[in-house]
Amino acid sequence: MLNARVTRMFFDKPAVMRAVDRATRRVLSRFGAYVRRTARQSIRRRKGPSAPGQPPSSHTGLLKDFIFFAYEPAKEDVVIGPAKLNRGTNAPELLEEGGTVITKRPRWIPTGKTRADGRPKRIRVPAGTTLTYEARPYMGPAFRENLPKLDEFWRNSVR
Repeated sequence: MLNARVTRMFFDKPAVMRAVDRATRRVLSRFGAYVRRTARQSIRRRKGPSAPGQPPSSHTGLLKDFIFFAYEPAKEDVVIGPAKLNRGTNAPELLEEGGTVITKRPRWIPTGKTRADGRPKRIRVPAGTTLTYEARPYMGPAFRENLPKLDEFWRNSVR
């Protein structure tokens, strides 16, 4: 009969813990970079708006340029998404999920039509107008497209 006593677990060794932490950081950072790249590539530069349900159009390039990812060591996860640029607006959430906004001040909004000289036609809406935005998701589809690659990233990652 064998009488053995386990005093320490293999996974409690500091070297193993460091290797797992390093691999986690590397794998999640790589996944964040892949999702960011896919989201950026889905946003096309064009003059008009994109069709609802399709990734948004890039008119100034700000949305495309301000998509970031960051690894959070405390939670051991990765945050991927656009940075909020203007105080008081929730444009990234409106693009991804759609929704309604009540204007706080009068605004000029494009109608989707153009004038004879090629400039976009705009109308002035008064303060208190409810504007409805249809969803143009780009982060969710990029995440779902890269999720199957996560298994491959983890394979043989702890060294």
